[in-house]
Amino acid sequence: MRTYDEARLVSVARGKLPADLILANARVVNVFTGKVEPGNVAICGDRIAGVGDYHQAAQQLDLAGRYVAPGLINGHTHLESSMLDVGQYARAVVPHGTLAVVTDLHEIANVCGLAGIRYVLSCARRLPLDLFLMAPSCVPASHLETSGASLGAKDIGQLLRWRGCIGLGEVMNFPGVLNGDDAILDKIRLAKGRVVDGHAPGLAGKDLAAYIAAGIQSDHESISLPEAREKLRQGMWVMLREGSSEKNLDELLPLVTDSTCRRCLFVVDDRSCTDLLGDGDVDAVVRKAISRGLDPVRAIQLATINPAEYFRLHRHGAVAPGRVANLMVLDNLSRLQIDLVFYRGRLVARAGEPLFPSSRPGGRELTNTMKILPFGVEALRMPASGESQAVIEVIPGQIVTRKRMEQQLKASDGAFVPDTERDILKVAVVERHKATGNIGLGMVKGFGLKRGVLASSVAHDAHNIVAVGADDKDILVAVNEIERLQGGLVLAAGGRVLASLALPVAGLLSDQPLGAVVAGLEEMERMAVSLGVMLPSPFATLSFLALPVIPELRVTDLGLVDVNEFRVVKPGFRVREPV
Repeated sequence: MRTYDEARLVSVARGKLPADLILANARVVNVFTGKVEPGNVAICGDRIAGVGDYHQAAQQLDLAGRYVAPGLINGHTHLESSMLDVGQYARAVVPHGTLAVVTDLHEIANVCGLAGIRYVLSCARRLPLDLFLMAPSCVPASHLETSGASLGAKDIGQLLRWRGCIGLGEVMNFPGVLNGDDAILDKIRLAKGRVVDGHAPGLAGKDLAAYIAAGIQSDHESISLPEAREKLRQGMWVMLREGSSEKNLDELLPLVTDSTCRRCLFVVDDRSCTDLLGDGDVDAVVRKAISRGLDPVRAIQLATINPAEYFRLHRHGAVAPGRVANLMVLDNLSRLQIDLVFYRGRLVARAGEPLFPSSRPGGRELTNTMKILPFGVEALRMPASGESQAVIEVIPGQIVTRKRMEQQLKASDGAFVPDTERDILKVAVVERHKATGNIGLGMVKGFGLKRGVLASSVAHDAHNIVAVGADDKDILVAVNEIERLQGGLVLAAGGRVLASLALPVAGLLSDQPLGAVVAGLEEMERMAVSLGVMLPSPFATLSFLALPVIPELRVTDLGLVDVNEFRVVKPGFRVREPV
């Protein structure tokens, strides 16, 4: 790969030496002025030398009036949610113009600790994708679940010294911040002078002020316009999120005005491999914003220069002298129709297809992570009581849930059972890291399942096994299959496995090519519909049922969690002896 030579770059910029490549007759998207300007883009090594009257180059590409824009920066995403190995993830997002990713990798860290983070970073260094690490601040996310690893202040200090680590990842333990918990505040102190991302669903007023005062600078969890406006007014950078199961763009887009636009950026947070391949990555968010009336150049600003400035990536985010030559060539600006993609001056994708080789998946050291204490179907029994019961209600298009109080749940032989007529199903979370025997149980409404079970080892953020089903025996079948696969997604009904998708790397990532993983997930979702599921991304929704830092009600391996009270309100079951 051609590299940065300061003296030569200066000479090319002055017109004294020929460029390596000139993108001629371009219409350049200037994210500083918000205008589209004619000019030639001169590239020297991996940098842009200049934009304007440049003609001498070893290679020249006539764009004939097509648009040149900076490569996109995904300012907050968990690439593990794609279920793709790192090389396959790059093959999915790079043709969509994503050339830089900011991630904290707390999903794989919750399973494998520093070894998981090191694996991803090592793989990414061989790819045409700039990966910037935010040290995971909350591994585990809270004390309300069992994770496979724990990262303390010493680990955070170590990570902050790693190459490519630019700050502290989303501080999910907002109750800990508000209550002055030294464990989380020490991590924030270590990141002093760096970027510190937030995670503050529903925080307002003095609590929000206290959270920001601790040193936290951004938030991606707003789901209402008033919430986002208050966070912006209090000085936060606001990330407008549009993922596979988190649909917040339509509600939040009015936040973006002439006076606020430079403090806003687009992110996806979590996006499935099917959405990445079919619809795109952060380019899909930009495209949707344009379709909702946002000026195309402004929409591009929210995915380029804005995240570059927030994360202090001063060589990224613009088509300008000295910037890294991460570029997109667009056939149509208003539709964000991407043709050519250049990474550090090298063509890496054309017409939606990657032009770089598939890296061989690794991660063998991160396999065999399923450690489940054997249990029988009786461990899934929920004793009935005459009191009203809290039920998790799924909100379509959101990862927040409602706490729904039901006066009378269906019961049989003294135990609560699923009620498919009322769309009330059982949810079970089985601890899989340390063979503790912990099983958390609850009821959930909103999946529409009429028979069978959906189960997954992708369960944010601790990634225990989560299952939603209409039958306890099918839940047991599905959990046992996930253990056999050493991680994955499973559909079961009638006492047998109907379909599965293996995720053997940390129970989160596939070792198969992009197309095979997408085809497998699409087949799983089609079969879920045949079982009655109504949600568009049921496995993505399933993965968030165990996340105890998103209101209102969740289930972890420790039991039913009221997030607003930040405590377990109904303890789970513990298997005492192997069956």
